[in-house]
Amino acid sequence: MKSYKALFFDIDDTLLDFGAAESAALQLLFEEEQMTLTPQLKEHYKKINQELWRSFEEGRISRDEVVNTRFAALFKEYGKEVDGVLLENKYRSYLEQGHQLISGALELITELKDHYDLYIVTNGDSATQDKRLRATGLYPLFKQIFVSEETGYQKPMKEFFDYVFARIPNLSPEQGLIIGDSLSADIKGGNLYGLDTCWFNPERKANNTGITPTYEIQKLSELNTLISAMV
Repeated sequence: MKSYKALFFDIDDTLLDFGAAESAALQLLFEEEQMTLTPQLKEHYKKINQELWRSFEEGRISRDEVVNTRFAALFKEYGKEVDGVLLENKYRSYLEQGHQLISGALELITELKDHYDLYIVTNGDSATQDKRLRATGLYPLFKQIFVSEETGYQKPMKEFFDYVFARIPNLSPEQGLIIGDSLSADIKGGNLYGLDTCWFNPERKANNTGITPTYEIQKLSELNTLISAMV
């Protein structure tokens, strides 16, 4: 087993409970649009959203295309024409208020910051992620925060990690470990770049992707135990 110098963390559904923040934001948005957010409608939105983000990860569309078309596409299927950009801005303002932590996240990062260089690597909106991290108290515990909107690239693209490592002196991929919940973004990106990877899989989802993480954990507290054993 090996020891690491730097740990790279995803944000959503790794450190912050994106599902809770998303549900609250969607509820407020649909209330404003005078529509009832039924479980079926919510799942329909998630399907459209996930397909768009997958296309973004694969480099087929831009981030702006994802966020500015998802609500227009959804509402159109229900016979309602809306301004996708306007609804996105409203949704974003609600989402920024959601900063629920994954259980054990603050304790883990507080413990690790004295032993490792900690970084954020996330696909998303810079302003939103900034506000959410600051609200949780996590923000000052990281040396740098890398968001796809600012880098111009996204996980799992090699160019995203090129951008990151160009801004961290004297660090090689072999000295880093990336921790995240997404096999297609975090784990695939780390594998392609030569980083060891840790899949955070609290729901014990089956992995039928062919993407193999170096490690797998179900609780964040397991990470500290795992890497402490390597020192």
